[in-house]
Amino acid sequence: MELKRVVVTGLGAITPIGNNVHEYWDGLKNGVSGSDWITHFDAEKFKTRFACEVKHFDPLDYFDRKEIKKYDLFAQFALVAIDEAIVDSGIDLQKIDSNKAGAIWGSGIGGIKTFMDEIKGFEAGDGTPRFSPFYIPKMISDIVAGFVSMKYGFRGPNFGTVSACATSTHALIDAYNYIRLGKANLFVSGGSEAAINEAGMGGFNAMQAISTNNDEYKTASRPLDKTRDGFVMGEGAGALILEEYEHAISRGAKIYCEIAGGGLSADAYHITAPHPEGLGAVLAMNSALEDANMKPEEVEYINIHGTATPRGDIAEMIAIQKVFGEHAYTMNISATKSLTGHLLGATGAAETIACIFALQRGIIPPTINYSHPDPEIDSKLNLTINSAQVREINAALSNTFGFGGHNASIIVKKLPS
Repeated sequence: MELKRVVVTGLGAITPIGNNVHEYWDGLKNGVSGSDWITHFDAEKFKTRFACEVKHFDPLDYFDRKEIKKYDLFAQFALVAIDEAIVDSGIDLQKIDSNKAGAIWGSGIGGIKTFMDEIKGFEAGDGTPRFSPFYIPKMISDIVAGFVSMKYGFRGPNFGTVSACATSTHALIDAYNYIRLGKANLFVSGGSEAAINEAGMGGFNAMQAISTNNDEYKTASRPLDKTRDGFVMGEGAGALILEEYEHAISRGAKIYCEIAGGGLSADAYHITAPHPEGLGAVLAMNSALEDANMKPEEVEYINIHGTATPRGDIAEMIAIQKVFGEHAYTMNISATKSLTGHLLGATGAAETIACIFALQRGIIPPTINYSHPDPEIDSKLNLTINSAQVREINAALSNTFGFGGHNASIIVKKLPS
């Protein structure tokens, strides 16, 4: 069976550095930090009082009041980004085969704010159960895919993925594979997250995963820097329209790039820590290259997972050098979580979009907040430090790794001219 080709024909995003995909790209290329004091709740007593929140978001700009009651914030972000991607793709919903259009959407945590609010409401009462009828649908992470099917009439494969911080890369690779196998013509895919609340921040503080550098909150997201002390929590959504190549050509679609390959693996090592030698990351990247039928030298840019955890960054850089060898010194490497913070389950989609714009615009987004080299990271690597670099590239790889040892790598490339 000959596998079909898969291309990207629509993009949408809402992030801490831009509320649509073009604002997001402007923030990336200009090195804008999305970190600021938390406004979603009173964080005065928390170890961490800052995060990368989405700015100036009013759900009433996008939904009526009745709709808002049905949607947790993670679903609101998702539906805004998805609508942008659908419009961007130019799809005529009346002309496509809705039975061959699907949605695979991911969220690592789902409606944690809804869960927290409902439990707080119950505990504040007299023990009489008074829960919202929307409580469970708002909380479950698969609900976005269901909303997409209902809104756009898509009857094809429809489900959610969950693999912590690798979630939306898994969603994209699943959609890619279903299209390659002829099970669908197009997919809405990506991920969203909204965990900047008491439960989310308190939980990550308790496991010592996030930065507590309140004195330097604006620059606290500092992947690869020796002084890094954990990731900065982010939120938002990234949405992509994946489409079978001939289907896209037949309708005259604008094509951003081709999905070349995807690789999946597990560390089989630890609940939260990566394998110190990056074994799972090596396997994921090698699998992506094999799937794409590409040589390591053909990848010119890696958007690394790069969360700014002390052990995670080192393990990933070890893995990259194992996979790419001497070619690693000729590549651009950057960690865009230095700008956006860590969007958790949305990060894979958002960073794949960053790779696509790097292909399209010939600009590599930077790793900002870097000033102290880590002697455990090879100083000869081009980490795209503190400002974007102009470079024409033909292929880029995005890494995402999740708690539980889940690893996913995806490769995007330009279409042959």
